[in-house]
Amino acid sequence: MGTLLIAVASGIGFLVAYHTYGRWLSRKIFRLDAKALVPSVEVNDDRDYVPTAKSIVFGHHFASIAGTGPIVGPAIAIMWGWLPALLWVVFGSILIGAVHDLGSLVISLRNKGQTVGDIAGRVLNPRVRILFLIILLFALWIVLAIFGLVIANVFTLFPASVLPVWLQIPIAVWIGVMVHRRGKKLFWPSVLALGLMYLTVWFGAECPGLAWDGGWLGHQIHAINTTLSAWPIWVWTAVLLVYCYVASVLPVWVLLQPRDYINSLQLLTSLGLIVAGLIVAALMGSHGQPLELAAPAVQLHPLNAPSILPFLFITVACGAVSGFHCLVSSGTSSKQLKCETDAHFVGYGAMLTEGFLAVLVILAVGAGIGFGWPGNVNFQGLAGGELWNAIYHDWNAAEKGLGVKIGAFVVGAANLIESLGINHTMATALMGVFVASFADTTLDTATRLQRYVVEELAGSIQASAPMLRPLTQPLRNPHGATTFAVVTAFALALMPMPGQPWSLGLGGPEDVATAGKGGMLLWPLFGATNQLLAGLSFIVVCFWLWRRGIKLWFAAVPGAIMLVMPAWAMITDCQRWAGKEDWSSRLLLGVAVLVLVLEAWMIVEALLLFPKIRGVLEEPAKLPAKMVKAGQT
Repeated sequence: MGTLLIAVASGIGFLVAYHTYGRWLSRKIFRLDAKALVPSVEVNDDRDYVPTAKSIVFGHHFASIAGTGPIVGPAIAIMWGWLPALLWVVFGSILIGAVHDLGSLVISLRNKGQTVGDIAGRVLNPRVRILFLIILLFALWIVLAIFGLVIANVFTLFPASVLPVWLQIPIAVWIGVMVHRRGKKLFWPSVLALGLMYLTVWFGAECPGLAWDGGWLGHQIHAINTTLSAWPIWVWTAVLLVYCYVASVLPVWVLLQPRDYINSLQLLTSLGLIVAGLIVAALMGSHGQPLELAAPAVQLHPLNAPSILPFLFITVACGAVSGFHCLVSSGTSSKQLKCETDAHFVGYGAMLTEGFLAVLVILAVGAGIGFGWPGNVNFQGLAGGELWNAIYHDWNAAEKGLGVKIGAFVVGAANLIESLGINHTMATALMGVFVASFADTTLDTATRLQRYVVEELAGSIQASAPMLRPLTQPLRNPHGATTFAVVTAFALALMPMPGQPWSLGLGGPEDVATAGKGGMLLWPLFGATNQLLAGLSFIVVCFWLWRRGIKLWFAAVPGAIMLVMPAWAMITDCQRWAGKEDWSSRLLLGVAVLVLVLEAWMIVEALLLFPKIRGVLEEPAKLPAKMVKAGQT
């Protein structure tokens, strides 16, 4: 019953926060106005700026910000105990993460849909804008390189997820055309799309109940799943980045927006299944066992683990607060909202939904996994605390075993769903698609965001150094910027891990592919860099408020936390890397020092400017140059 009470209390807490603190921020602080002119209406280019119903924007926003972050982070941080992870997720989401997302979304809405990096150039100064864009470029570079690896891992662990993830694409294009082009009401296309998506999951799981006896159809699907899931990681990365290129340059309503929306429908219904399974398992047990937390409540010193302070705050990012969210809020969502008051539902509400997902991850990994891991020979016959300890016996293994941590959630959640009487194969397929879909929607949104960053950075370089125009001009259009984004990400991904020879795995059965894991080289930096980005975006929000004489303590305190904790963690890591001689540690050390210098520079610039600008409004935002040329107003 304790597990169920945690879920219920957390859910109630999020609902209360949405209707109290979130409403206060929206109405009293940001003063959202339903009659205000929003960028999607003012600019409306039918490509990036598209007025859209708030339910669809919520789906895009939620699917984009969530990714695998609220799964992997809590699934690792639970090593310090489920209680510290839970407290950071609940209070971090309400007081920091949702404030960060809402603030970024609102200031972008008030600045013609510009990104936080672009806005920084006016509310602070142009130098800060360049610094911010460089940090954004670096963070998104790692995301694009690493998420191909994440999705490939999911496909390898759960082959039944391969076909459903790709079959979502035609469904998404269909719903985009029906709703945007043909003006159909959203309800029935949504119901049909959701039904088709669950049908694809059943199909990908080899049609349990129909071909369960090894019939022809089941054999054919099994052969496809096996073949596709065995592709080398670098091949999957290449395929996924090609898809992301297409999704990034197409109008947002064709693929990106509707795919995120239908994914969110499936993801939210999957969350509902997990909650229902949790209730049944808590009241009646499952697999002949009661539902109990196998993870310890508090464990401050796991084997080989760093200190809980500050590392808890960078291990759990999405699910509590994440700098990546400011990119989604100001990069895509602000260009789609058709009413300013929708920002409360999308900005504050989606973050709390993600927080609830992170709570369910903690419970699935801390309790659901205790029912066993069927089919895994490494954990055969283990259950309860014995199984949990076998997975989490060592921090080094937990941190590096990305596939195992994702698998722990998928299997733990599937065990809970199975208590509803759903076939275990189908339950596992549902959760595998759940994770892969989250990762995929983050990947294509990140590509579009990187496109914006490259375009903005190229424009800044060209303005300050006109002689570089032949180099920067190709990067100022969607195709050139997107090509740069995917090619550089693929180049990083192609690198092998230190100590491994470079191989594509094309030389026969004995030739194992080592290419495709290059994103892991810089992955140890991503957590701290991502959280620093949240702190830096809080600076931009604070300056925007300060120039208008609006109280800012609610953003300043979280901002200070998100500047101190990541910097503390990065400095601690630097001390560890400085004592090593290998080239990868030196690479990490060099990049970390560069990021810390950029952060310190931004903070100094902000402190020098802060006393001078209260009540002094910045220059008004201008329409994108392409809109001005097109004669739009």
